[in-house]
Amino acid sequence: MRSLTTLLTAAVVATSAASAFAVDIYKLPKGTPELQSAGPLAFGPEGLLLIGDNKAAQIVAIDTGDSKGDPRAIELDVANLASSVKQALGNDEEVQINDLTVNPASGNVYLSVTSGGKPGIVRIQADGSSHAVSLKDVPMSVAKLPNAPEDKVTGEGRRARNNRGSTITDLAFVDGQVIVSGLSSASSPSNVRALTFPFEAVNNGSSLEIYHAAHNKVEDYAPIRTFVPMMIDGKASLLAGFVCTPLVRFDLNDIQAGEKVKGTTVAELGNMNQPLDMIVYKQDSKDYLLLANSKRGVMKISTADIEKNAGLTEAVTGGGTAGQPYETIASLDGTIQLDKLTDDRAVVIMQGDGGVLTLKTVALP
Repeated sequence: MRSLTTLLTAAVVATSAASAFAVDIYKLPKGTPELQSAGPLAFGPEGLLLIGDNKAAQIVAIDTGDSKGDPRAIELDVANLASSVKQALGNDEEVQINDLTVNPASGNVYLSVTSGGKPGIVRIQADGSSHAVSLKDVPMSVAKLPNAPEDKVTGEGRRARNNRGSTITDLAFVDGQVIVSGLSSASSPSNVRALTFPFEAVNNGSSLEIYHAAHNKVEDYAPIRTFVPMMIDGKASLLAGFVCTPLVRFDLNDIQAGEKVKGTTVAELGNMNQPLDMIVYKQDSKDYLLLANSKRGVMKISTADIEKNAGLTEAVTGGGTAGQPYETIASLDGTIQLDKLTDDRAVVIMQGDGGVLTLKTVALP
């Protein structure tokens, strides 16, 4: 991939309406993408929505036409999100919310969902109303991933799983490229790839290797679960959360197709846990990560001196933590999805008693 260091100047994916990468310059052909599943989501510039389809091992990019609005004016409080989504889809089938992303151009919120076994995309607008997003005859570009895991259950006992569901675990649009994390069919399956947009040639990506302090061993099989791109010491980087729960830094310029890249484990955040979603934001001129977890709540992680963090090299046992410091944000307990809305606010999905899901805007802590 070409160097991102000189071009990535902020710790987020493509943003402003003035972006040089406006969707209309791509002249995307129209079509109707055939989604077999709808998983990870991310926005590029000017309303370009990226959809991870694990079942079909593909990334679908569509021009939503949603490129105007005022994110600062968005105030949401959707008390029963599943009910709202059902109404948008026009059925009463059980709904699973797979991911959430905010369109930085408009402030509208997009959800990937499964309803009645079928995938869908739902948009939540400024007034809190939900609407199904039509995929019929839209400007689009599709990347078929050539080395996805087979679509079958492998392993035995509690390790039995279908790894096709982790082909794409997270997405980001960075400097005209789509960064994709997940699993491949390689012998070292943990994978990241950078794909030039619009999608043309699709590479096999880089295999990843990390030191997992809670396990006290080097691993190359567990995928990134969530990541954010950001500048660290003048270098375009990824900060990535893995299961059980190392936080690992990668230099984006090291991500080369066919190579194996070892990351720097800058924190161990406690075992028996899975990271769910993560954003980066600035507060009082300092950068922080906000990380939602399955078992350990929402962590506000400091990135202070992270460029000097040489990485963990010794075991961290007993569920302990080490590396970059953090605090747990009690007011965000129950958060399972989040994305940045403005410099000081985020949109979150919170799971309450009985599994009821609420979507709302919150102040960044």
